[in-house]
Amino acid sequence: MMGQNSEIVVSTAYHGPIGYYVHLANADHIKLECEENYTKQTYRNRCRILTANGIQDLVIPVIKVNGPHTKIRDVKISYSEKWQQNHWRAIVASYSHSPFFLYYSDELLPFYQKEIESLFELDRMLTDVICRLIGIRPKIKFTESYQTMYKGSADLRESIHPKKQSNIQFPPYTQVFSDRMEFVPNLSIIDLLFNLGPDAKEYLENIELKVI
Repeated sequence: MMGQNSEIVVSTAYHGPIGYYVHLANADHIKLECEENYTKQTYRNRCRILTANGIQDLVIPVIKVNGPHTKIRDVKISYSEKWQQNHWRAIVASYSHSPFFLYYSDELLPFYQKEIESLFELDRMLTDVICRLIGIRPKIKFTESYQTMYKGSADLRESIHPKKQSNIQFPPYTQVFSDRMEFVPNLSIIDLLFNLGPDAKEYLENIELKVI
């Protein structure tokens, strides 16, 4: 568990990894970064699911309206390719036989049927929905200016990253393909939600965070 009156700073995430939600579930205060410049190959526009063939990254194509200096809140989503259809098909193929897919899929499907212009808004709305479905109520405020360091806060903007190993120990739970694959930790939060359902909240809240 986190220390008393803990505060964290996080970037946005598309169906963020389970570790991301462990922090959201346990921190007292959360600052959501909306003034940083967008960086590619992060969880800001991708999530990681488990398929019958192993791990698969689902990536949202984006448009950086100001090139490399585009702030995350100004990044637009590209709909020139059918990423929504492809992502939803992959999610259905992976999780339609999970214990709680039918309970939650109708809450997520609309995000794959309508076009939302802003990546920041899509991430924010999906996070709100996921938190509601899990039953957690993180106290989230937006950053008002970009800062390289936040005194008194745990800065997780770059440490929660697809190419970096999480320092969290994730207890195994039964996944869809557990009969043929070893447990894969820290996948997208939807893996936990579809497999554990109402028990996802307890799972997140009971993980001990050694460093914060």
